[in-house]
Amino acid sequence: MPRVSLNQPAPNFSLCDYKGNVFTLAEQKGQKNVLLVFNRTFV
Repeated sequence: MPRVSLNQPAPNFSLCDYKGNVFTLAEQKGQKNVLLVFNRTFV
């Protein structure tokens, strides 16, 4: 996965939310503010 630069638009992606619905970042553009949190897990 390429690095994401600061102060640049986020790349588009799709993921399933906790209810199993597909979330696509591009669908939110101009509609809402989006806060993404990726929790790290330790093995």
